[in-house]
Amino acid sequence: MESEASSPIILAQDLTKVYAAGQIQVTAVRGVSLAVEPGEFVAIVGPSGSGKSTLFYLLGGLARATSGRVVIDGIDFAALNDAARTRLRRHRIGFVFQRFNLLPTLSGLGNIEIAYAVSGRKEPMDSNYLDHLCDMLAIRGRLKHLPSELSGGEQQRVAIARALITRPAIVLADEPTGNLDSKNSDAVLHMLLRSNRELGQTTLMITHNPDAAAVATRILHMRDGEIAYEEKGSRAGAALPPLGAEKTAAASAPASV
Repeated sequence: MESEASSPIILAQDLTKVYAAGQIQVTAVRGVSLAVEPGEFVAIVGPSGSGKSTLFYLLGGLARATSGRVVIDGIDFAALNDAARTRLRRHRIGFVFQRFNLLPTLSGLGNIEIAYAVSGRKEPMDSNYLDHLCDMLAIRGRLKHLPSELSGGEQQRVAIARALITRPAIVLADEPTGNLDSKNSDAVLHMLLRSNRELGQTTLMITHNPDAAAVATRILHMRDGEIAYEEKGSRAGAALPPLGAEKTAAASAPASV
């Protein structure tokens, strides 16, 4: 007997977002439909103004669509009130942003702990899992430092740990390498790949960088609010470097990144 095909963990159907700019209507996303299967790594690329960031906010439930729908792991965002949407995001989605969005008065560990606390989970945070994340992201020795005392690469790795600490089914990353130099960019990409492969998270990454997108299984190209075409990532399936290589890259990066 054949097993049933899995349902998409992210599903967008005829998704449209229209903004009002004075008396002018601006359509940022035009009838986009897409499906992401569990465990996939998908990149969405496009120039500034193509609609990719708006699509990111719609898929993450951070904005409401004008029409169409977004279904996350079988749950339709449109059918939820604001409180239920927030709970779904906290339990099922981990966000990684270009600007890190770390709380400046908390240490790296404090930023991770508060993300777990606001998720509403009743069980204590798993210290062994935290240790695993810190080793995977090469930040164990930086957790007591404030964000201002960390390089850009270190801040982004703390932000990834914050996104992963709740074991989300989905990781949504918006230009995660946009503020980083090439060494830290490559390290962050490898860490997102590692979380995708080793922790089983479904990953959807927004980027304007074709080299970053190349690590994804699928690349969706956006133009004028629509998905223009799709291709396979040229670096998809490549072997990951040993963890030590990522630590070396992180350690050799300038602190002022």
